[in-house]
Amino acid sequence: MADAKRGYPDLHEHLEALKQQGLLLAIDRPIDKDAELHPLVRWQFVGGVEEHERKAFLFTNVTDGRGRKYAFPVVVGALAANRAIYSIGMRAAVDEIPAKWDRAIANPIPPRIVEHAVCQEVVIEGAALQGEGNGLDRLPIPISTPGFDSAPTLTATNVITRDPETGVQNHGTYRGGLKAPDRLVIRMATRIGGAGGYRHYLKHQKRGDKTMPCAIALGCPPYVAFVAPQKLPLDVDEIGVAGGLAGEPINMVRARTVDLLVPAEAEIVIEGLIDTEYLEPEGPFGESHGHVALEEFNLPMRVTAITHRRNAIVASYISQVTPSESSAMKRVAYEPLFLAHLRNTLGIRGVKRVTLHERMTALRRVALITMEKGTPRTEVWRALYGATSFRADCGKICIAIDADIDPDNSDAILWALAFRMNPAQDLQVLPHRSQGHGPEREHEQDEEDATLLLDATMKEDLPPLALPKQEYMERAKKLWEELGLPKLRPQSPWFGSSLGDWLPQWDEAAKRAAEGRYLENGRLSEKLRRKGLKPETRFRPDEAD
Repeated sequence: MADAKRGYPDLHEHLEALKQQGLLLAIDRPIDKDAELHPLVRWQFVGGVEEHERKAFLFTNVTDGRGRKYAFPVVVGALAANRAIYSIGMRAAVDEIPAKWDRAIANPIPPRIVEHAVCQEVVIEGAALQGEGNGLDRLPIPISTPGFDSAPTLTATNVITRDPETGVQNHGTYRGGLKAPDRLVIRMATRIGGAGGYRHYLKHQKRGDKTMPCAIALGCPPYVAFVAPQKLPLDVDEIGVAGGLAGEPINMVRARTVDLLVPAEAEIVIEGLIDTEYLEPEGPFGESHGHVALEEFNLPMRVTAITHRRNAIVASYISQVTPSESSAMKRVAYEPLFLAHLRNTLGIRGVKRVTLHERMTALRRVALITMEKGTPRTEVWRALYGATSFRADCGKICIAIDADIDPDNSDAILWALAFRMNPAQDLQVLPHRSQGHGPEREHEQDEEDATLLLDATMKEDLPPLALPKQEYMERAKKLWEELGLPKLRPQSPWFGSSLGDWLPQWDEAAKRAAEGRYLENGRLSEKLRRKGLKPETRFRPDEAD
């Protein structure tokens, strides 16, 4: 089945472009997706490998913790392992990307609806999804943080939902933890500035709908993949913006079992219905704020169909502790948005650059504003106010610096704070800030945060650092060295360990998952489904009835 006419690249063509530039590394030896795959790629983010040396990894011989072999290859880092890879996906030089985003957002191009699509060359639905090895577990979905995660998790997603009132679709990058061959649990952020899909979920609930149609596209064409994690205005159909990036309509096809349009050139599409009555414990999962997100109730989805290309490739993101593929993608997109807000919307011409600190703080908490020399003090403060108020979940700590200070050098930033700031005159604390994205602490559930400089030491037990346990990283390090990859320069922290808030039940579940036995965890969590709860309600196995 041939796909419709198009001029934009799909994932296969993108990977070929990376290969031509020496940015794609093919791994042909057997790699365990449950215990080795993500830790192996993780080393290029925590092993002292320079950003320009990072590559996309294509695994062509994927196994699991039980030795099972998979028919599909897995690619990690293919969209944003570094800026060069992102640039190739955008078909623009790095310094041209902000303007390309601006044009696409201002001039979206509606999609083209096609009758036939390569994403539906193979269709699995109904009874064919039942039974181990027939549905979701046909797909080699990796475990992201072995030793802590209790299931393989979809990460490189375009989760598609539709507003039941306006009919506008939303594409969001939300994770999905596998539970059974025909069931997964999706996490959509409920915080301020969170998920558009969650707004759709609330509307379906209000209407009395028992389910919400959903489709999860994996391995989309780069332009389509890039719009899902991008923060666009509410009620903007991301596919139109993807068309703006491509300069032509994106091909979309009707899903087989739900009333949604899906990207015609996606590698895999998972269709299903999200339960709007019951929630299910998702399982711990490493988050970008640098800790494992402990178990919460989230949205169970019953799979109604899986469609895919005959030669499909499973795409996965490296996320969790930053820097990561996810943060690299967001940084290239977010920083121009902040700069445009300060320079164009607020008219602060003295702002030269906005840098969102990436390592460990995940772009959201620390913003560095580079000011032109001689900018009036009032304009400096307007820039600081503007940066901290642009997004509800960004800019907890905002620092104005001169052009001679490298915003990516923390020592230089500390030097500027030590010698160029008088705390009595040059520091302000602004109240009434939401907690935003971070590890949940029970005593802070109803408290506000603030914009301030603060002591950043641990004051209480916290969830584990969201990196694979030491045993898995060491196992992957041996693989790395056997493969003759660049010399590692480990930078602490390079593995996760308990910081006090971690239960034996989660350890046992993570061990089962790393051994390829995550379905056992799914059967246990299914027994704990509850009604009447809000997604992200805290769940602890030691407190379960």
